[in-house]
Amino acid sequence: MVRLSVNVNKVATVRNSRGGSIPSVLDAVKVCIDAGAPGITVHPRADARHITTADVVEIAALLAPLRGRVEYNIEGDPRPDLLELVQRVRPDQCTLVPVRPGEITSQAGWSPDTPRAALARALTDLRDAGIRISLFVDPADAPIRWAADLGADRVELYSEPYARAFERSRDEGERSFAVYVRAAELAHSLGLGLNAGHDLNLDNLMTFRRLPHLDEVSIGHALISHALFVGLARSVREYLDVLAAS
Repeated sequence: MVRLSVNVNKVATVRNSRGGSIPSVLDAVKVCIDAGAPGITVHPRADARHITTADVVEIAALLAPLRGRVEYNIEGDPRPDLLELVQRVRPDQCTLVPVRPGEITSQAGWSPDTPRAALARALTDLRDAGIRISLFVDPADAPIRWAADLGADRVELYSEPYARAFERSRDEGERSFAVYVRAAELAHSLGLGLNAGHDLNLDNLMTFRRLPHLDEVSIGHALISHALFVGLARSVREYLDVLAAS
């Protein structure tokens, strides 16, 4: 079964829009776990506009007794303060993503012409700490081969292009999905594990769950948005039910 990692950033966004501690990110994590989610994802950005350093540390403490059952994934750009935080809390997985100035959310995967030296050092340090490394990439040959050459354990395929194609029509969605199938087969042939994320939802996941060799999907915006109408626990369970049929 494909694992679901629930991204709780949006809960923090709502909290920060008003100030204070409501809604509680920790309470949201507990609900997700109780509903059966086998993973939690956070993306602490440099401006702390949603997940904060305190959130990262508190979630790590909450998940520590559940290690081996619930995985903790911290994603973000490899800036020094994030890498120090990851080293401090030692999550199961660190997903490194490129960040463009002023972006609202991730817009693309790593370019294979990204300067290697600093990123390679970051990967070495994470690997030495026993943290699984995933690199966020587009579903194309060059970035996947680049990630394998750098020594990543997994790639996370940037799935927004598929989601936009699926919105336009089922036929376009299927044609886009074929691109991801080829990318997944290449990643697997290179010894890489396979994650995916960005704009996956209950509708387009019905097709995407068929992706070969898929280990994990990270879903936040759509899952939390759905939870506004049905409740967080039910939303998590509905996503788990879709993935159970993969």
